[in-house]
Amino acid sequence: MKGFVPTPDFVVDRMVERLFRDRRPSSRSTILDPGCGEGAFVRGILRWRDRNGGPLPRIVGVESDSRRRRRAEREFGGIPEIQIRNADFLADPCDESFDFVVGNPPYVSILELSETEKQLYRTRFSTARGRFDLYLLFFERALRLLNDGGRLVFITPEKFLYVDAASPLRSLLSRFDVEEIDLVDETIFEPLLTYPTVTTVSRRQYSGRTKVIRRNGAIKYIALCGDGQSWMPLIAGESQSRPDSTLGDFCRRVSAGVATGADAVFVLRNEKIDDSLKPFAYPTIAGRELGDGNPRLAAQCSMLVPYSGDGRLIHESKLGSLGFYLRQEGIAQKLVARTCVRRKPWYAFHETPPLRDILNPKILCKDIVASPRFWIDRSGRIVPRHSVYYIVPRNPAVVDDLCEFLNSDLSTAWLRANCQRAAGDFLRLQSRILSRLPIPAEIAARLNSGTDTFQAISENKALDQASRLGASGALDLIR
Repeated sequence: MKGFVPTPDFVVDRMVERLFRDRRPSSRSTILDPGCGEGAFVRGILRWRDRNGGPLPRIVGVESDSRRRRRAEREFGGIPEIQIRNADFLADPCDESFDFVVGNPPYVSILELSETEKQLYRTRFSTARGRFDLYLLFFERALRLLNDGGRLVFITPEKFLYVDAASPLRSLLSRFDVEEIDLVDETIFEPLLTYPTVTTVSRRQYSGRTKVIRRNGAIKYIALCGDGQSWMPLIAGESQSRPDSTLGDFCRRVSAGVATGADAVFVLRNEKIDDSLKPFAYPTIAGRELGDGNPRLAAQCSMLVPYSGDGRLIHESKLGSLGFYLRQEGIAQKLVARTCVRRKPWYAFHETPPLRDILNPKILCKDIVASPRFWIDRSGRIVPRHSVYYIVPRNPAVVDDLCEFLNSDLSTAWLRANCQRAAGDFLRLQSRILSRLPIPAEIAARLNSGTDTFQAISENKALDQASRLGASGALDLIR
């Protein structure tokens, strides 16, 4: 099975202890390791039996990789209670059920699957939705094979607790008794960084109480929601009630910056831009340029943009000096080699830049941060690169109030509780998370007040202009 990551013995032993906590196995008990590799969890069960005594239960290990399977068979072949099967746990049939399931499912992103595999899994598993990972499907199949009263202990990435793609799994798990969620040390799989989580689940009605162990050792008890929503706010101690207002309510756009697919071509140092190219040049900033050392957002580079202000790609015949630059030997070859050219003109960006939104006063932030921090682009001229997120208020007049709130302790605490983690415990900011940021009522009132004033001024300007154009013009402008 691709995505195999060996589990350290000390982690295996902790997991086996939880598997058998208050439920000692008998000789009639059955145990499944659905991705057993070379047998780390089988050895862990044998060590537990040596420490605690008692009979050895029947153990079934399933492994699709022939090399790892053979090694496990050689090690355990003389023990009649242990069977190592050559099978694909997600694809091959299984006509038995088990009292215990333990393991480390493979972590395989949907991006690594063939179209045939994606279709097969989407047909067979309710958890194969969106940008799913195989470990989500392992949860579903293993729970199907678990006997009533049985227990499952898996170590997986923590992302299933909050990503949208895992919403079906969270709904499924809520039908069982999720006994414990242990956010274990992120270094145990070094050099990989997975933010691992050990989850203990029993096939019985949910008790309404889940023990959560944080990475700092803090312990708390929570009641998980069953509607598929993220569990991280609960783990962080936040209410699950829906806020009256969110950041998205006050913004025309919250998005990652522009992806050209060839920044080496389109992004140049300002001093290297010929005067003939300046009509196409916009100041641009990357995430690394956002910091205390650049409080005024001074852009050292500019982005050459082959799009008009309304976001339409300029026809090749009208590119002029920009077209001459892009057709130069070596530059054109780089552009043509991009994957986006299969569906777009050779000089287009990887993603069409929504310039109508971008070219407005806006708030900027890095995509990956130790702690969230936000800056204001008052000029509205900066075109952020893909490592920067930009937030465009519906009303430019509220940009200061909005940025002040985004830099508040309240906003920071919420983002820490809801954002995905990157290496070094950094936060990964994403548009869908930022858009959901709750806006307190008093802040919302200030923003709404500014918006009402802005709309009134805009409508008055439109009416003044319309009076000079006649009734039909007035109607068009107000619309």
